[in-house]
Amino acid sequence: MYYAGKLFNVHTVTNYDSPYPGGFTGTDFLLDPYTYNYMNSTFQSGADEPVSYEGHYSIDVVAEKGFALLDQAVNSQQQFFLTIAPIAPHCNIYMNGSVLAENHTFEFTAPIAADRHKYLFSNVKTPRTENFNPDKPSGVSWVRRLPQINDTVVDYLDDFYQARLQALQAVDELADGLFQRLESYGLLNNTYVIYSSDNGYHIANHRLLAGKSTSFEEDIHVPLIIRGPGVPENHTTSLVTTHTDLAPTFSNLLGVPLRPEFDGKPIPVTQSGLETALREKHEHVNVEYWGFAGAEGIYSYEPSLIKHNTYKALRIISEDYDLYYSVWCNNEHELYDMKIDPGQMRNLLSEEEVSFLNNTAVLLGMPIQKVVARLDALLLVTKSCARESCVRPWSSLHPHGNVSTLEDALSPLYDHFYEVEQRRVIFDRCEDGYIIDAEGPQFERDGMMYRDGLPWDTWV
Repeated sequence: MYYAGKLFNVHTVTNYDSPYPGGFTGTDFLLDPYTYNYMNSTFQSGADEPVSYEGHYSIDVVAEKGFALLDQAVNSQQQFFLTIAPIAPHCNIYMNGSVLAENHTFEFTAPIAADRHKYLFSNVKTPRTENFNPDKPSGVSWVRRLPQINDTVVDYLDDFYQARLQALQAVDELADGLFQRLESYGLLNNTYVIYSSDNGYHIANHRLLAGKSTSFEEDIHVPLIIRGPGVPENHTTSLVTTHTDLAPTFSNLLGVPLRPEFDGKPIPVTQSGLETALREKHEHVNVEYWGFAGAEGIYSYEPSLIKHNTYKALRIISEDYDLYYSVWCNNEHELYDMKIDPGQMRNLLSEEEVSFLNNTAVLLGMPIQKVVARLDALLLVTKSCARESCVRPWSSLHPHGNVSTLEDALSPLYDHFYEVEQRRVIFDRCEDGYIIDAEGPQFERDGMMYRDGLPWDTWV
């Protein structure tokens, strides 16, 4: 296994060897506090001392090191797994002081493009979608209290968006260089290449500045592109997947047995596998976040770090419905019907919406609270799930296996179970980390399972 680029946060020039990351054959890691400094990066290879690359463009250095590791892997004449992790289009960060020191400070600026790309996309602006700096507030908690962004900041955010596109051009060149090298080795058609990102990004959506710490679609919907043997060409699938599925997928492709502690399942890559998976109707995505939110760039919120940006959320996606449901640590709720509200501007559970509809709201052809009861019960499972319960959470609620989708759960047969018997997702308090005793009921301890229409106490 080989790795070039960023591995994880707080992997620094002072702790890189205590201990060295294990399990790798060859490495060249970016190290803090220089990880996100485009023109002054520091790398550390194997057991060597860190080396500064001041004056060199970080993405080009990552590409060079990634290609060198590819050469090493190919020359080993063994099956290999190579990760190349450039920083673009992350913002540029200058850090003053040690990342481990309490008094260190950051300076966030727009991403920096390579000189050869600095004048591209000069007329491009941040997409003016429905939720771009809207006249009316949206969301809940601190997001709903945000003021509308003024013209000066909007102009800056347009420049920031351009800078992200410019910085990505070096990543495009990295990908192209990787394919050229695989082809030169005669391995292109015998190698799986997987492209993705660790998060999305918002710029002026919902009055937010530049950043990534919300559960809005802009932040959580990321690309996943797979090329390799048996993968259908130019095929796009609506299959619902998450990053918890990547480790099982890699294991499956490498012929390695799946570990029992995986919280995801392999993503099929063949045409027949994709068709089978679509028939199985896997439709949920679990989303959660703890801690603070902040803006990237020269403008910031007031205060600059928003505390208690802590929430649990679900995305439920099928041919017939497309929903988002969340519970925040202040116990505010969100529900968006993304079939008709893809910008997430109309929270069906907001006080204004509930008052306007006078409790007559209908979703999926039935009273909205019936749908909410099912979504909340599913969230109760997924917010603390492990292993199989993350992959098939409906089975935790219905162990006989007769419910596997939201549509199944909406049967009137289960009204009393969901609307009366089941515990609700609720936080006891807001914390900036995963503190279990702040997170309210846990399904493993407090949840209910449906047992043939009989009440829970019949079975205990």
